[in-house]
Amino acid sequence: MNSFFLSIALICGGGLATLFICRKFILMKTVAVSVISIGCALGLIDAVVKLLNPGLYVVSFEYLKLFSLSFQIDSLSAFFLIAIYAVSLLATIYSFHYLNKPEKTLRVAANYLFFSLLIISMALVVTAANMIAFMLSWEIMSLSSFFLVIYDHESAENRKAGYLYFVFSHVGAMFILVAFGILYGYSGSILFSSGSTIPDSAKILVLILSFVGFGSKAGVFPFHVWLPHAHPAAPSHISAVMSGVMIKTGIYSIVRLYASLNLHTPLFGEIVLVAGMISGILGVVYALGQHDLKRLLAYHSVENIGIILIGIGIGMLGVSSGKPVMAVLGFSGGLLHVLNHAIFKSLLFMGAGVVIQKTGTSTIDMLGGLLKKMKITGLTFLVGSLAISGLPPFNGFVSEFFIYLGGFNGVGLDKTVFVLSIMAIVSLAIIGGLALACFTKVVGVVFQGEPRSSRAMTVDEKGPTMLAPMLILAAACVVIGVFPQMFIALAVKAVPVSALGYGRIPMEPFIQVTGNITLAATIFFVILLALLALRLVFYRGKTIGSSGTWGCGFTQPTTKMQYTGTSYAASILAFFRPAAPLQEDHPAIHGRFPQKTHYHSHIDDIAERHMTRVVVNPVLWLFDRLRWIQHGDIHLYIGYILLAIVVLLFFV
Repeated sequence: MNSFFLSIALICGGGLATLFICRKFILMKTVAVSVISIGCALGLIDAVVKLLNPGLYVVSFEYLKLFSLSFQIDSLSAFFLIAIYAVSLLATIYSFHYLNKPEKTLRVAANYLFFSLLIISMALVVTAANMIAFMLSWEIMSLSSFFLVIYDHESAENRKAGYLYFVFSHVGAMFILVAFGILYGYSGSILFSSGSTIPDSAKILVLILSFVGFGSKAGVFPFHVWLPHAHPAAPSHISAVMSGVMIKTGIYSIVRLYASLNLHTPLFGEIVLVAGMISGILGVVYALGQHDLKRLLAYHSVENIGIILIGIGIGMLGVSSGKPVMAVLGFSGGLLHVLNHAIFKSLLFMGAGVVIQKTGTSTIDMLGGLLKKMKITGLTFLVGSLAISGLPPFNGFVSEFFIYLGGFNGVGLDKTVFVLSIMAIVSLAIIGGLALACFTKVVGVVFQGEPRSSRAMTVDEKGPTMLAPMLILAAACVVIGVFPQMFIALAVKAVPVSALGYGRIPMEPFIQVTGNITLAATIFFVILLALLALRLVFYRGKTIGSSGTWGCGFTQPTTKMQYTGTSYAASILAFFRPAAPLQEDHPAIHGRFPQKTHYHSHIDDIAERHMTRVVVNPVLWLFDRLRWIQHGDIHLYIGYILLAIVVLLFFV
């Protein structure tokens, strides 16, 4: 564990150093990016080594002989650490040119400080071995990410996003605390490993309560309400980390607690699978109706969390049905999708960040034609779009393929498992089709066609530290898609097989499947290269002319005649109108010479509409009633502290 804590110390040092040298903007960024990157690289290497050499690495710190903070790294923790450190490393490098406003030097310094705390807390969450260490790390993660969300705090919309995230984080934490309280009440121990000794009825209650709490952080429908507000508000490298890895700590916690409780009832698997199907379908439907680029990507996080939960739910049903092949396929497919989503979603958020920084807008229908001047951004964004749509030969296809295989293994079973397996397969197909439609819209409207506003006309692609991470992530999407054997092996190693009652997992069937994927991808690329070579030979020495495209009878076409994102998605959204009601504002046109008019549409998130009324508004009302406590009198504040200490003494 020495390398792990050394990486934590370096990351912390990189964040703290910015406070002392914040007056020298370039030096501050150079030191922060260099030290945090070194810490992330060291942690990444250590995690890979530990996953390739499975074992249990444990360390514990005792505090005043009252409790201990225990941390451990096993194969599951190491797998999530790889995703955390890899994405954080590239996001740190990306931030060097992204945070390029010297007039906001103190704010940038604070950003690096809270960013370092976020990385550290995520790493500690996935290594915590007892409830106190977990909740302490979880709370640091929530608070540091809150301050990162409100980076541009002058905007009322960003402040609202921060408050919404704060409320959902702590309501979710309350559910987790109640679940841990029940666990401690029955077992008398703060260790997660003690969960297997409590009664089955208590285990079910703990799993359901914790699923609400962890699902709130993961962005599971209907607890995702904060997510489409917070991700667009945060800087793009923070959005990449929050969407790519922070929300996955919720997935980690669900798998960890399920394995620790050793309760193989089909009920929890059914809950997880149904939640995954609903999240996946509605997440991509709401994404289709968005006009803001980062908000659209945020809803795709809900969709992909749904895909991950479908895989994990299939794995849980496989365990409860006594089908180890189905269980391992489901869990390994879900875990591999954790890594794959971290890669392509980080790539997409970084690409969106370049677009927003260069054009000054995130409104999809104000962009267009960017591929002509932003070739690297456009091509890498295209790779990420194909990967998130689950198309071969990219990484998203591989993980979804293994989840499909797990679902097909459940089709041969009886009753409930059969029905849920069929529903899971159909849901994955629907999600994939809708995701492809959504990213056809994004790539077509943002990067192709002609500029729809002056903002999209004068752009450039400067900033090598922003482009390099995107190229690395795009390459990773292709490498995992073409050569998935090593990566699926890592995912299989991460499955907590001993806790699920299985011994060693034979890798031969996985090697055969991944070998077939590699063969198919190789054939695809050989044919593609052959066609390109034939094209070069055929057109060699020939002059290729150019002329205007057919204007469909219009002699003076304008950019307003292009498809908009709204018109492209309208027919699909009409089918899902009961779950995604459309609000439109377009005054009727009257007379032969009508005046200038407008059109605006908005898709209502039914969860946001109801959760705001049921959760957010009551919590804010309660806080308003308690505002009298904060009156500025330091003497009464000291009195509050003394009173809290006296009350705590009764329990200690």
